[in-house]
Amino acid sequence: MSEQHESAGTGPGDAHFTVFTDREEAAAVARSLTRPGTRVLRHASGRPWLVGQWHDQDLVTARAGRAALAVVGCCPVGAAELERHAGRLRDLAELDALARSLPGSCHLVAALDGRLRVQGTASGLRLVFHAPVAGTQVAASGADVLAAALGGEPDAEQLAVRLLWPVPHPLAEAPMWRGITAVAPEDALIVAPDGRTVRHTRWWTPPEPVRTLADGAPLVREALAAAVDARTRQGGVVSCDLSGGLDSTSVCFLADSSPAAVVAGTWPGRDPADTDLHWAEQAARSMPDVDHVVWDADASPLVYTDLLTIDDLLDEPTIGVMDRSRVLHHLPALAERGSRLHLTGIGGDHVTWCSEAYYHRLLRIRPVFALRQVRGFRALWQWPLGGTVRALADSRPYGKWLADAGDRLRAPLPPTVSAGLGWGMVPRLFDWVTPDAERMARRALRGAAATAVPLHPDRGLHADLEQIRSCTRIVRQWDRMAARAGVPMASPFLDDRVIEACLAVRPGERVTPWRYKPLLTTAMSGIVPDACLRRTDKAAASMDASDGLRAHRGDLRALWEDSRLERLGLVDGAALRRLAERPGSPELQDPILYSTIAAEVWLRGLGRTARTAAPAST
Repeated sequence: MSEQHESAGTGPGDAHFTVFTDREEAAAVARSLTRPGTRVLRHASGRPWLVGQWHDQDLVTARAGRAALAVVGCCPVGAAELERHAGRLRDLAELDALARSLPGSCHLVAALDGRLRVQGTASGLRLVFHAPVAGTQVAASGADVLAAALGGEPDAEQLAVRLLWPVPHPLAEAPMWRGITAVAPEDALIVAPDGRTVRHTRWWTPPEPVRTLADGAPLVREALAAAVDARTRQGGVVSCDLSGGLDSTSVCFLADSSPAAVVAGTWPGRDPADTDLHWAEQAARSMPDVDHVVWDADASPLVYTDLLTIDDLLDEPTIGVMDRSRVLHHLPALAERGSRLHLTGIGGDHVTWCSEAYYHRLLRIRPVFALRQVRGFRALWQWPLGGTVRALADSRPYGKWLADAGDRLRAPLPPTVSAGLGWGMVPRLFDWVTPDAERMARRALRGAAATAVPLHPDRGLHADLEQIRSCTRIVRQWDRMAARAGVPMASPFLDDRVIEACLAVRPGERVTPWRYKPLLTTAMSGIVPDACLRRTDKAAASMDASDGLRAHRGDLRALWEDSRLERLGLVDGAALRRLAERPGSPELQDPILYSTIAAEVWLRGLGRTARTAAPAST
């Protein structure tokens, strides 16, 4: 049974919630966290179970016997089907199979005989956190809700860690507040009937990459089509990015064959060498029923726009703030054209392509093949011979690699080949980060290195999974922002079933120097015209970033005038202010400011954000 305050008005795509056990002390915690606009889903006893905000179309529930199930998010499962699963449920572990079969992107919550199970997605797009609040474990879809309940301040050491560029696994998953525990995307949270005892249990394992391209491509096509169908089967009007790139073009063609009417938006780049518009117009000519809108390139926001006024961040800093205005800018115009949902091609780069680091292992089991491929990559990415040999010879385990990184935080950025063929990009700190922050970040790195295991023993699959999760941690924030702006976003490539289908294909056929995205072009053959599949590059938007630095140098200087990070002793504000006056500095050709800006903007937003996600009782 669900109920709602009369002031509630959450739109589609903006579901966020907490989960409580069926105990009186848990109900008391739910009642104490009062906020207008809350919905409540109750246990059979009448006590609160799910408490938060959601739209009706984002929630499917079922109850049968001793079991109750809730699916929160985008999933085409119906109430009757979910009720059949609930009726057969005898053990929470049986939900592993259900979770691995659901299309779309959703949280799965279950209650059985007083126990709770809460899980998000393997992609990391939907996360789960938990914390003891007044003696009872509370689970939540966001860490900030739990932080508000606990009344804590962000942890200074974790802020120092977020100044690293980039933040390596597993440090990126740690919440920004002490006392809160993150559940790994591949795990589900189990809360015992006593409401205090918790454990994490693994529900997802990446597939072994053993399928040939010929066998795997049809399954990728099927999974991506199902992901698009989950968003378009209701009909109405949806909008799609049509950048001209292979990813968004594929999504747009799949949407065009759905019951929904499609508005396709193309945003040309400012760089005269950018060919996106040419490719987008070519695709649009093959979709005569699609309403193709070409935005004015000069009217689109630059990178770094509106950093001083952001008030809709979630529970962690994100480099997505740099592009927030660009992501949201066209949504009001799409809403005026009737769009109820905006589909993107985000994630296609991360799942249909893959890391060259697979060749570190392939060199040892298929040396002749791997050496030929690596020679091609050297020519493609201009890798130096010496650096390539050193990267291929480096067999340090992940923990040792992480510990060594902690000893070289101020060293120059290593050559790209070491990241391309290694465990990932080595984290660095920059000149404006204080010695105190460096000590905290190094301590955290060394602590993590003592027990860290990679996401997969194969450094290629580890790199793929880490990049997918890095992407989804940005997109989960953009999704929330877009829902607030009135047109929720969806990225079908980041659905678990699509990711699984892609990861199951042999890496030697998925990433090759001789073809651009062979998995996607093969999968979309017959759906996307061959002329569109012949594209072999993508726009970099580097001019939008460099122009943004110059245009918003005043905002960047203002960001450091009263820096929250400086107050905490983590950055040298004067050094950052000097850097803001030199937007043409060669060192800023790389996005080395991003992590610091993300942390500063997030801290500022904490003071002005009204957390509508905070739960309440009715």
